Amino acid sequence: MRKIAIVLLILLLVMGISGCILAGKDKNQIIIGGKNFTEQDVLVYMMQYVIEDHTTLKVKTKPFMGGTSVLSQALDRGDIDIYPEYTGTALINILQEPAIIDPQTAYDKVKKIYKDKKNIIWLDPFGFDNAYVLTMRTDEANRLGIKTISDLASQGSSLTLGAGHEFLERADGKKGLEEKYGFKFAAANGMDTGLTYAAVNNNEVDVIDGSSTDGRIAAFNLQIIEDDKKFFPPYYATPIIRADVLERHPEIADALKLLAGKIDDKEMAMLNGKVDLEKQDAKTVAKEWLQSKGLIK
Repeated sequence: MRKIAIVLLILLLVMGISGCILAGKDKNQIIIGGKNFTEQDVLVYMMQYVIEDHTTLKVKTKPFMGGTSVLSQALDRGDIDIYPEYTGTALINILQEPAIIDPQTAYDKVKKIYKDKKNIIWLDPFGFDNAYVLTMRTDEANRLGIKTISDLASQGSSLTLGAGHEFLERADGKKGLEEKYGFKFAAANGMDTGLTYAAVNNNEVDVIDGSSTDGRIAAFNLQIIEDDKKFFPPYYATPIIRADVLERHPEIADALKLLAGKIDDKEMAMLNGKVDLEKQDAKTVAKEWLQSKGLIK
């Protein structure tokens, strides 16, 4: 019996030590998630590299997890610790608040509500506005005399929209846009974002949704249709993090501050284009850009 007791004691000690080691490992690992499109992929790896380069933390990445609701819920549950979000998306689609056109006011509001109600902290924005835009083939827009969304609305009942599935469902997407401008598209085809550019280029649809930081707009010779009634709010990209994680690891904020204000719209479009058009790996694009700016070794 004494031998059995000794064996059991040894087993318990081993299990306890192993548990402590595992717990310590988990405490020093940060999980960064990303939505299912190129820009988020690049941002996820940028954040990974600066955190790992400037802290002792290890980072696990979960890119292309899904749409906005998937990432928002994952952060709320603690399945991930950080992800990049956009001010307009958070304000309208997550918080169900009215649109705010002024960028700083929109940022201040989402920052306060997230901290007060969700215990999630908005850090400093990356610097670019990933604004929703509608685009058309330039030759077609010129033929129809369309420069603004008001122009588009006068002919929208004969035009087909190709858009990402999320745009078709969001309050700041198709439904809200049609209500604001008083028209309806003849048809709307939901498709993966990457396929919309091929669809408009091949004359399968007339208009597509996109983002102002997408390098494919210029590459496909598309014209951005001016949002003359200011329907789309600002969408400044920002790292957001659970407050409990930031309390344990305040060094994360210092690391991510290196990215604050460093990426403008043109720069982000260039980086997205490297992935979407030149078929470079997003991880490589992120690392090379950070090194070129002297932000990591």
